[in-house]
Amino acid sequence: MAGKKAISQHYFGRFFATLSASFVQLVRPPSHSRRAEASRRAARHALWLIAGLGAAIIALMYLLDTTEIKLMPPRGTPSLWWVRILTDFGKTAYLLWTLFALMAVVLVASAAVRGTTRTLLLAVGTRLQFLFLAVLTPSLVGDVLKWAVGRGRPFVGGEANAFNFSHFAGGEAFASFPSGHANTAFALAFAVSALWPRTHLVMLSYALVICATRLVLLAHHPSDVVAGALVGVIGAMAVRHWFAARRLGFAIERDGTIVALPGPSLERLKRVARGAPGP
Repeated sequence: MAGKKAISQHYFGRFFATLSASFVQLVRPPSHSRRAEASRRAARHALWLIAGLGAAIIALMYLLDTTEIKLMPPRGTPSLWWVRILTDFGKTAYLLWTLFALMAVVLVASAAVRGTTRTLLLAVGTRLQFLFLAVLTPSLVGDVLKWAVGRGRPFVGGEANAFNFSHFAGGEAFASFPSGHANTAFALAFAVSALWPRTHLVMLSYALVICATRLVLLAHHPSDVVAGALVGVIGAMAVRHWFAARRLGFAIERDGTIVALPGPSLERLKRVARGAPGP
């Protein structure tokens, strides 16, 4: 009995130590010597994105938004049931809760093991933290923008009016700009591609499909989804820079380029599962 109690105490000690360390590593001062170069590079890219996509958003509002929503099938069309299912794969709450659950599993498991297995799990945990924050951060910014802009969703008020605004009104009817689904989909696409560059085409396709479902379901105007994509990408870029400056999952090259550090590979996980020592 005393032995079981000691094991339990050791486990919970490691559990809370790991939980504390996972938080401390995120808020500690930046330590990377090239973080200034990365900041300048990220700022240039963000300004180009804001200028280019900002101009596209304005153009879409005046030239396409009203025309596009008139071409879509009526809201609630029964045959679009599959689109309504598909669009939920970009729902912020679903993705965040999934990532949170995965982080919890990794935390619980990592406190129970040692050695290579624990090292691998902690590396997975850091990458899950990045994905979670890369989605959460732009989502929160997007929610504030929705409330401040107060743009009516398509046909709110009975007309195809792309300039139906009620600033600071709140409520779903006036939460069209920017699109939350597009925000989340592009933030996730950027974050996953940042960690695993070979996935960028798949993740871009995923994000574009989610954006298309928002248009077909008359949930947003075209300019809304472009704005959501812009907020999502810039927010995820900021989180990546935060992690890179603290040497978490990313490195910064001499020119300021941020690259993913080699992470847990499938082969290494298989070796651990078989009980083989890691390299």
